[in-house]
Amino acid sequence: MAKPATRLKFLLPGAVLLMAICGWAIAEPSKATRIHVDKSERILKLIHEGEAFRTYPVALGDSPQGHKLYEGDERTPEGLYLIDGRNPNSHYHLSLSISYPNSRDVARARSRGLDPGGQIMIHGTLERGERRRSDWTDGCIAVSNAAMEEIWQMVDEGTLIEITP
Repeated sequence: MAKPATRLKFLLPGAVLLMAICGWAIAEPSKATRIHVDKSERILKLIHEGEAFRTYPVALGDSPQGHKLYEGDERTPEGLYLIDGRNPNSHYHLSLSISYPNSRDVARARSRGLDPGGQIMIHGTLERGERRRSDWTDGCIAVSNAAMEEIWQMVDEGTLIEITP
């Protein structure tokens, strides 16, 4: 008699095939519970309950190394923030506002006599289909317009965004 693990090995492919034939599938989440941006990989991931379900290439600020310190440094911030606004009439094809600067960002910039800046967004490009060099923003996170339309539908205000080096 076959061991239970061996039987499972033979039954599992059949079960998957049956699910596909019958139209049973594990549905992709419709909303992200978190966003992760990996600056070194130039990737934005939409995450639902700990599992990434969508991944998009991104462009960052012209000077992407390190955490944003002040207005005009062209860096993309690093750390934990929230999506705190939505602009359907954005200059850059939809935008989601990121809660930069937080109190630590403000204190760090002011200790150097600088303005921390603000208006950091996830956004599309100026025109549909426009291609740009890899990093071109003033500190925002840019995606294609098609990606921005998907992200717009799957991210609500209050969603946590983690931006890592």
